[in-house]
Amino acid sequence: MKLSSLAVGAAVLPGTAWAWGAAYFQALLRNDTQDYLAGVATWADSLRYTKWGRFTGPFHYIDAKDSPPSYCGIDYERDCKQEGCVVSAIQNYTGQLLDPQLPYWDRVKAAKFVIHFVGDIHQPLHTEDVAKGGNGIHVTFDHVNFNLHHVWDTSIAEKLVGGRVRRQPYPAARQFADRLTEEIRLGKFNVSREGWLGDVELADPVATALAWAREGNAYVCSTVLPEGAEAISGQELGGEYYDKAAPVVEVQIAKAGYRLAAWLDLIASSINARETLKESLKESSMGDL
Repeated sequence: MKLSSLAVGAAVLPGTAWAWGAAYFQALLRNDTQDYLAGVATWADSLRYTKWGRFTGPFHYIDAKDSPPSYCGIDYERDCKQEGCVVSAIQNYTGQLLDPQLPYWDRVKAAKFVIHFVGDIHQPLHTEDVAKGGNGIHVTFDHVNFNLHHVWDTSIAEKLVGGRVRRQPYPAARQFADRLTEEIRLGKFNVSREGWLGDVELADPVATALAWAREGNAYVCSTVLPEGAEAISGQELGGEYYDKAAPVVEVQIAKAGYRLAAWLDLIASSINARETLKESLKESSMGDL
């Protein structure tokens, strides 16, 4: 199970506190269960490997042309490709969701993209150019061959959850989300959670997403590649490396879920406010007749 999917799972329960977001997106996605977000979590990944959706590949990441571990940093103008990146994709599809003229099915697709990309942007190697985001760094994790990107995308997250969860991911994600939600509400993340929304501004999706990307990118220097790419190549990462990386993955999943719930609620609240104003103006107009 990927970090982005777990982030979506973690958003479901915190998201119940965001009334507009939950109700609106359950209706939009035509799914009134608690898994209404998890049910579309992997759609964007599947789409990118189709002929029709191949153009969306660059939307899953932003390639920081930095030099870890000595320097980590993202320059939007430099690092976002001409065809787009995860930052511009969050801006684009958020805008589509807010477009009242957009057909229903296009808004559904936009929702699926936003849900997935908010998860992706919190994975540090989705914000790094070195070795194609770690895809070119071969390692082992619990004695199985992987590349570093896969380890950060999936292996660490699955070990956190309690093992590989391929066939029935929802129950495992739900249990993990339950634990994470308690940490957000009452546990170790309770004090810091409000700070996670400090950069959230619906009116400026680029600045919001860029702040999230830079936060994740900083972990490339401190945790992902603390001694550089060459030092980690061929290493076993299921032991000491995992012990240091797992808390980072956990907090990034928590942040992604909490922020996703808040972002969807801001979108839904904006749409609701617009519809309320429209109805109010209509009633006022009728009253003048």
